Parts: sequence; structure tokens; C-alpha cells
Amino acid sequence: MTLDRIYQAAHLLKPAVRRTEIIPAPDISPACELYLKAENLQLTGSFKLRGAYFKISMLTKEEKGKGVIACSAGNHAQGVALAAKEMGISATIFIPSVSPLAKIEATKRLGAEVRIIDGIYDDAYQAALEHQRESGQVFIHPFNDEDVIAGQGTLALELFESLPDVEAIVVPVGGGGLISGIAFAAKMLRPSVKIYGVQAAGAASMFASMEGGAPASLPSVHTFADGIAVKAPGDITYGMCRDYVDQIVTVSDDEIATAILTLMEQTKLVLEGAGAVSVAAIQFDKLPILGKKVCAVVSGGNVDVNILSRIINRGLLTTGRLSELTVELVDKPGQLQEVSGIIASLGANVIKVIHNPSGEDTDINGCLLHISMETRNKEHCQSIKETMQKKGYRTL
Repeated sequence: MTLDRIYQAAHLLKPAVRRTEIIPAPDISPACELYLKAENLQLTGSFKLRGAYFKISMLTKEEKGKGVIACSAGNHAQGVALAAKEMGISATIFIPSVSPLAKIEATKRLGAEVRIIDGIYDDAYQAALEHQRESGQVFIHPFNDEDVIAGQGTLALELFESLPDVEAIVVPVGGGGLISGIAFAAKMLRPSVKIYGVQAAGAASMFASMEGGAPASLPSVHTFADGIAVKAPGDITYGMCRDYVDQIVTVSDDEIATAILTLMEQTKLVLEGAGAVSVAAIQFDKLPILGKKVCAVVSGGNVDVNILSRIINRGLLTTGRLSELTVELVDKPGQLQEVSGIIASLGANVIKVIHNPSGEDTDINGCLLHISMETRNKEHCQSIKETMQKKGYRTL
């Protein structure tokens, strides 16, 4: 890898990719001066177009004639499909069955032949390799390829042009192609810049590799952030992360959901889980960035709309803005009115009430009220609970 290679990629990509915005996000974290590199606004909804387009543009005429093959959870698939379409090349894409339907349909619309493989990314990868051996098509790896990494590294060049005094860059990590390109370019141009990677806790293969000092393969992965649900990093990406990345941390699915909700409310950006992990790490104080000028790469916005309401709901629960309280009381007239009055007087909004008779180990004349409320935060919910107890109600 050389800087010249990344500059070459930037030149070739000028007519093909969008130069995405740097968006200030001052209210997400009081710890730092935060900006977002909005790759969710890229032509295919993610950064993946950069690496795929550069890799395919570097193929020989003979290789292009054979066509290309790729495997992807969806974002790389769209990047390869669009690049192949622009260059008049046939493309076959293997996509795991867990991928969002929107990503699958978008890949088909771009003209690629799509094959759905039961399982996760790694299962689709093995199927793609087997087909490549039979067909002779050129395999376009989603992350463990130097041309792909160079293409992703063009993001760092844009970032420095727009934000020359940035002190730390926070990057989502799956297989490691994006952070490898960014970290190499950044450390060559500004060695003092800190590079932090973020993985979903349920798919932390690069985190485990960095901790263990060698590439590690996980037995399984479990996260709704399908774009970074990778069991093992590549040997190239592991080596570059080891040499150029300062730290990798993990975030939970609840933290990712909260970040998506926060981004929607405060910046009006809609992110997928993989794209929001960088912000989650900042929002939940996982990184040593106090007082620094920080840019978080929000890498993709191809969220599965079928689960978006669940993501929002989980974010509300995690931050205490949607709360549930169970109150045990005597089943007599006026009790519900009194309980509702207490909640209303404290500024919360009751959105659902379920009345159930008490169980075996409680008063035979008792009942349970399961109350769902809109609250301000966890402290607000706790104050409601404490007030209930002071009024003589037992909360469960």
C-alpha cells in the first residue's frame, strides 16, 4: 500500500462517487467537538462503492470480459453491481439470507445476478469462492484486497481536505477494509491523528484479533448490524489494523440502537446499525477523546425499514424515554385514576395500561397494573417509581 495508490484511486473515483458531507454534530456528546462524515449519503447508501469501483476499474480487459463475482451482506453488493453496470461488466453477487430485503432488491435493480445463500456473510463467502473456481469470474473481495482498501482510503483524503485539524477519526469495523484504508492514509499524512475502530459486541472479530495478537475467527456472530457481522478479519486488514489503528472498542446492540435514534433526532440522518457504531462508541464514552476534534465515519444508511420501528423502540427503552412500571394494588374503584394522576403530575405520559389479577402469592383482592409511559430519561422514571412507593404503592 502506498499513498500514491490512494491518490490514484481518488482521481479515478471523482466522476463515479459522491464527495460526502462533513456534518457538525455538537449535541451528541459533550466530551468532544464532533463531526460526521456522512457516507450514508453516498450513491449506493454506503462507502463500499469506493473500494468496489476502484478494484473493478483496475482489472485488465481480459478480466473484465470474464465478469466479476462478489459476496456481501448488501452494501458491497450494491457497490460492485453499480461499478459493473457503469463499466458494462457482468456481475454475480452472493448474499446471505440474513441481509435486509431492501439491500437485496437494490442489488437486483442495478443489474447484477443475485444468489441468496442460507446463513451469514461467511457462508456466502464460501459459496462465492466455489462458484468463482467453476466460472473463472474475477472475485472482488469486500475488504481483504489492497485495491479495495485503497479505494476506501480516499475517504480520509476528503476528510482531511474538509477538516484539516481533526485529531481523532472513529470508524466502524467489520472485516476491516474501511479502517485499514483510512488508518493508512491518515497515519501517512498526519501521524498524530488517532484512529479508533468500533465493532458490534456480538461480532467483535477484529477486536479479538487485536487483543490476541493474531487473526481470530469467531464461532458465530449475533448483531442486527448486518453490515459488520463478520466472523473473521482478513490477513491484510488485520496487519494494517495492527500497524496503524490505535484502539478498537465494542458497543452493544442497545447502544447502537440508541445512536441510530439520536442521529435521526439530532442530525436528521437515517443510519443502519453498522453505520452508527462509531457514534455509539462516542455517545457511550468508550473512547479517550475528551476535548478533541473528532470525526465519526457514519458508513452506511441502508437500514432494513422492517425493523426500524424496533430499533427506535429499543433506543427509547435504553435511554429511559419509554418506561414500563408494574404496580401492585387493591382491586377497587379509583385506584387507576389515582395512579394515573401521580404519573401525570410528574410530567410523564401513560400510553398503555394492562390490568391483571394478582398471582398465587399475593392478596386475593389484589391486581397488577402494567403501565407503559413516555418519560424524559431514566432519572425521571426512577422519580415516578419512588413517588409511587411514598404514596404506599408497591412497585415490582
